[in-house]
Amino acid sequence: MLWSLIKILLFIGVVAVLGLTASWMLENDAGMRVAVSGWEFTLGPVQVLIAVFLLILVLWLVLHLGAFLLAFLRFLNGDETALSRHFRRRNIRKGREAVSDALLALASGEPKLALSRAETAHRLLDEPALTTLLLAQSAEQAGDRQRAEDAYKALLQQDRTRFVGIRGLLRQKLEEGDTNTALRLAEKAFALKPKHPETQDILLKLQAESADWKGARATLESKRKTGSLPKAVFQRRDAVLALQQARTVMQDGASIEAREAAIEANKLSPDLIPAAVLAARSYIAQGNQRHAARILRKAWEVQPHPDLAAVFAEIDPDESPQQRLRRFTPLTDVHADHPEAMMLKAELAIAAEDFPEARRAIGKLPQEHPTVRVLTIMAAIERGEGADDAVVRGWLTRALTAPRGPQWCCDKCQVVHAQWTPVCEQCGGFDTLTWREPADTAGPSATGTELLPLIVGAPGPEPRIVNPAPEHAEDENPPPAEKPAD
Repeated sequence: MLWSLIKILLFIGVVAVLGLTASWMLENDAGMRVAVSGWEFTLGPVQVLIAVFLLILVLWLVLHLGAFLLAFLRFLNGDETALSRHFRRRNIRKGREAVSDALLALASGEPKLALSRAETAHRLLDEPALTTLLLAQSAEQAGDRQRAEDAYKALLQQDRTRFVGIRGLLRQKLEEGDTNTALRLAEKAFALKPKHPETQDILLKLQAESADWKGARATLESKRKTGSLPKAVFQRRDAVLALQQARTVMQDGASIEAREAAIEANKLSPDLIPAAVLAARSYIAQGNQRHAARILRKAWEVQPHPDLAAVFAEIDPDESPQQRLRRFTPLTDVHADHPEAMMLKAELAIAAEDFPEARRAIGKLPQEHPTVRVLTIMAAIERGEGADDAVVRGWLTRALTAPRGPQWCCDKCQVVHAQWTPVCEQCGGFDTLTWREPADTAGPSATGTELLPLIVGAPGPEPRIVNPAPEHAEDENPPPAEKPAD
């Protein structure tokens, strides 16, 4: 406002001065004498005014001609002009149309068309974050993995798109099966966004597959802090990782660290059978049989399992069968009607050569729940009571086609595993193995032997208990008149 007033005042002043000058020159008949290169010109008052007007006109033309030339030079150099604005607006319009067409093509399952339109958008629009991402996803769906990889790498150059680029490359490496590179990419993505749920899950899975149990526990702790894991699930999975960490330390020969890690795993999840077994064995190695027995009894109360009974037998390996039968009473009396407890009690009775008690302990399992182990126990009872070989062979024959019973089964893919592992060997699921009967009864044995693994222990020169294979059936009390069983 002030500057406009100043310009108006200056204009009025200049006009006033010019008017007064012209009036003075007309009244005094004054003129102007101009000498240029030996030439002399005398101008009257009117001629002076005309000369001044022409000078001003020439200066105005020169200034506008200079501005035109400057604008032309800017146009040639690509600076902002009306023409450049026109072309830019046209490119923006066409680029946005290409983006829309690419998105619609992706949604309708036309990846090649989407890739073509994404390339057009990338060429027309000056928005590299948007068009490069669209180009990468279109190329990925179109099967052009190299083009997609180049686009994802281009996204790594900017801070705002670096995570998206790493995530895209991570997904590609997982599809290719390059787990080593995928693990490094997952670690970088986790460093950028530690609260991203998908990144946490992928990193945890890759760390578990590569046996990086310490790193996996740190990732699991991050999931707990973000609130994406319930407390019970976190404790269970942390116990699984602690158990594997203990096994790794034990393999390295650091027994003290292994014992501490095993006990920690059991404290985190007392119902985790492998953790209870490892912790109990660590206490047995220290000579602390009381703590070992307490851990095993606590885990048995949650779920009876043959591995728990086997370690319970290791507490006192030199006891007699009658002593062992009495010491196992706290276990066999818990869940007395559970099939595992019934079979355990029958096995202990067979070891003590109390075959009628073994028959009472096995109860109706041969009729109601006939498994390989149950039928083989019945064969041992029949042999111990002096039954004919035909009767023994009958039970063993039925055992050949009977279900295996409970095994370590993956809840995700239903594959049966011979041993418990934290990661399913088939589908890669983490902590998906449970001890149950599989839907498909065919599969490998969970223990490698069905008959009395607790009682037999290490094979000796004169085994007292019959093994499931028919050719071992004649080792104990063969009938006097019949030939040995096959």
